[in-house]
Amino acid sequence: MSVAWVAGSVRARGLAHRRIGPEAARRVAAAGSLEDALRLLAATPYGREARPGQTLAQAQHAVAAAVLWYLRVLAGWLPQGGAHLLRTLAAWFEIANVDELLHGMDTGHPGDVFTLGSLATAWIRLREAGSVADLRARLAASAWGDMGADDAFAVRFGMRARWGSWAAGLRDPVRTWATAATALLVAGQRFVAGQAIPAAMLPSLRAVTGAAAEADTLAAMAAALPARAQWVLAGVTSPGGLWRAEAAWWARVEQDAFSLLRTSANDSAPVIGATAALAADAWRVRAALAIAAGAGPLEAYDAVA
Repeated sequence: MSVAWVAGSVRARGLAHRRIGPEAARRVAAAGSLEDALRLLAATPYGREARPGQTLAQAQHAVAAAVLWYLRVLAGWLPQGGAHLLRTLAAWFEIANVDELLHGMDTGHPGDVFTLGSLATAWIRLREAGSVADLRARLAASAWGDMGADDAFAVRFGMRARWGSWAAGLRDPVRTWATAATALLVAGQRFVAGQAIPAAMLPSLRAVTGAAAEADTLAAMAAALPARAQWVLAGVTSPGGLWRAEAAWWARVEQDAFSLLRTSANDSAPVIGATAALAADAWRVRAALAIAAGAGPLEAYDAVA
């Protein structure tokens, strides 16, 4: 065991305490307004990025940016293999940046992007793309690979599918999380959006979810999933129930994260645990901000978080 893994494990456990937890997040949701919610949040570790006066989109971005900063700090404490692990786990931030790049191509008004630093996979090259076709070419020349078509949907879906396949190649419980998340990705696309899966992504999806990637119904998909991930669609009988499945996925991720953080191991386990715990907390806080901003009643938040 290297000194870097020991130091990284200690640092990971410390950073996991930057989460605010469900009780504080619910107080944010119950604040009554976005401005009041942001005043509460400013006094927490999220206050590094979140502050009164922000719009909902800016505030939600700030919450995620705070987590990214902690992960960038953690990456500096890890050996080379650990940095690669963290880069894989943090690929969501690069996907989010590409989403904003595509939005800017469509509207001329891109939103905020994340500063990825050493956690970037290909963003330095991708950010210079001037069109969807150019972006596809740049992705094809990177670790992301070809998305299969010159359209924004293919890029957005393809990057998420590719990320799922990367994560599924990691140790458990990440492999289980990735399999379940990929199933939700496919189910949302097929049965909520009503769109076909891009053919270029089917090999990656099959490698992660097996025959479930091409199932015709939710029930058939649940039955065809690898046993380790069938729980994610348990009890889901219609597309309208997928939001509950997503909430259950986050609950499972957080539970597993705490188990990893409780181990005495000084290896990748606490690093994965800290990353997942911070991500789950940020997901809950972002939902709380939406409720405070008027997206729905507090009961809707309680049903999810």
